[in-house]
Amino acid sequence: MTGDPTRWLWAAGAVALWLVLVGVIVWRGRRAKAAARARSDALAGEGEAILVAYASQTGFAEELAWMTAKALGDGGVGARVLSFADLDVATLKAAGRALLIVSTTGEGDPPDGAARFVRKLMGEAADLSTLRFGLLALGDRSYDQFCGFGHAVDGWLRRSGAEPLFDTVEVDDGEAGTVRHWQHQLNQITGSVSAPDWTPPAYEPWRLVERTLVNPGSPGGEAWHLAFQPVGHVSDWSAGDIAEVGLPERDGVTPGAREYSIASLPSDGRVEFLIRLMRHADGSPGLASGWLTQDLEIGGEIGMRVRTNRSFHGPADETPMILIGNGTGIAGLRAHLKARTATGGGAWLLFGERTRAHDAFFDTELQAGLATGVLKRLDRSFSRDPGDGRYVQDLVAGASDELRDWIDRGATLHVCGSLEGMASGVHAALEAALGAERVLEMLEDGRYRRDVY
Repeated sequence: MTGDPTRWLWAAGAVALWLVLVGVIVWRGRRAKAAARARSDALAGEGEAILVAYASQTGFAEELAWMTAKALGDGGVGARVLSFADLDVATLKAAGRALLIVSTTGEGDPPDGAARFVRKLMGEAADLSTLRFGLLALGDRSYDQFCGFGHAVDGWLRRSGAEPLFDTVEVDDGEAGTVRHWQHQLNQITGSVSAPDWTPPAYEPWRLVERTLVNPGSPGGEAWHLAFQPVGHVSDWSAGDIAEVGLPERDGVTPGAREYSIASLPSDGRVEFLIRLMRHADGSPGLASGWLTQDLEIGGEIGMRVRTNRSFHGPADETPMILIGNGTGIAGLRAHLKARTATGGGAWLLFGERTRAHDAFFDTELQAGLATGVLKRLDRSFSRDPGDGRYVQDLVAGASDELRDWIDRGATLHVCGSLEGMASGVHAALEAALGAERVLEMLEDGRYRRDVY
């Protein structure tokens, strides 16, 4: 122990600064929650309000929850909106009626924000015999466990004595027809004979201004950096948000939309993506990636909308960030790096790809970030390189002591990239480094966030 008063003063100052930063973070989080609560209370009105609860990963379920609440309000029925993160048995018991909008991630998994709900509520039955509920389950039929978490919630509610208002409405990849069926059920509740169509809003025009192949010769397939500028409008978004691109009609059929992590900020004046050209077994290009990286001409326009994805937003600039990803997942992480300043808490990037020679994406920017101090540390692995052979989860496992130190200093975790392999591998490595209980607490507290696909 030192007796040097100068060192004691420096230590006391550091502790005081840390307490101030924690206070700012807590204050901002409470302010955001208070704003959402005020908005919900305004929709509730007087009398019995229907509880509208959402479990959202990319923001779509939350968007539908607020649209549901507005539709109820327009029909003269009050609504109260809550995230599954704030839901408990007492709230469900007191609700009387509840409408639940529930997303599934991957093979039947819950959204990160529902982790506490799963652990503390769904582990055992509750007495919900006074509750009547309707459930909108969002999923993707390309997965075996289609709407798996939605069905799990439905089963738990029924076992707990809750009575369904109508059969579960399943939505495949945002399909408009089944969303309209949900609207019909809302009309039955409110008595409305007509309501605005919830078909996804008209896309705004964006022009392709740049397209570059960033990894020629890579064994992992072509990755393209694309940039689009708005045509006749101004768009705003935050790091972590998602762009929904409408696909062109083909053979008289509109194939829907694709979502991409945004790799830029509004200050860049354009939306940027990093897109992998997917190929089918016969070598033919994927529908969306083939069109965007091969067929669409420079100067050509697309329809697109930027969608808020609160579950992947970043913390205050003063808070350290640990960014983990692989492949084209670096796109969403890049936006967070762009949003950081040299005087803030800094960031640590752990990234995995195939070869250093071909796949060191955005290397010039990353080296500049190290030079300015925005990026405090950069760890990369290249699985196909001789002498390396590691994946990003191996980087996590090899830096467990440093990870614990960053987390102890209040750092957040943001993971972006492939759902299969990477996301589960990184999660397991984090549990080994930090402990399963602490990882779960970080999920529940919003300090561990994922954008995986």
